[in-house]
Amino acid sequence: MIPVEMSSSSPAARTIASTQSEMTEIILPNDTNTLGNLLGGRLMHFIDLTGAMAAYRHSRTNVVTAAMDHIDFIRPVHLGDLLTLRSSVNRAFSTSMEVGVKVWAENTRTGSVAHVASAYLVFVAIDDLGRRQRVPEALPETADELRRFEGALRRREHREAETARRKQAKLASDAETTSVQP
Repeated sequence: MIPVEMSSSSPAARTIASTQSEMTEIILPNDTNTLGNLLGGRLMHFIDLTGAMAAYRHSRTNVVTAAMDHIDFIRPVHLGDLLTLRSSVNRAFSTSMEVGVKVWAENTRTGSVAHVASAYLVFVAIDDLGRRQRVPEALPETADELRRFEGALRRREHREAETARRKQAKLASDAETTSVQP
């Protein structure tokens, strides 16, 4: 078991609103494919950065990305668009946090804005030696924050069930491979 520490300077709880982060990028040629659309991996990079900002604000320690649990690419982002990413912690567990990130693209010529992507990420708080650190509780204050807070628990339960299923499948595969060898 990895030891978990809680800094004495960390509060017991933080509001979800206090974790909100925003980043804006202009999409340049180096960010796009041959069709002039933002590369999916580049968008994932921006999502990871914006998500980490919310996780840092909540934990006030180093964080690492443990999972990009879900991402929806809703519509393409074009060369020259302004990309706005907004994130906040949805829920904090003992050492991990689920962060939601929503992404909009603004056409700089027309001013139209469209929702282009959403994602859920899991970050783990660690100290300078890589040991897990406890994080403060996340306090939802609005109906929307409460909805995301409750959804985060369901998504965590789903992740844990899927991890257990994969582990069982691997054990079964390993046992089958071992029994077939001469």
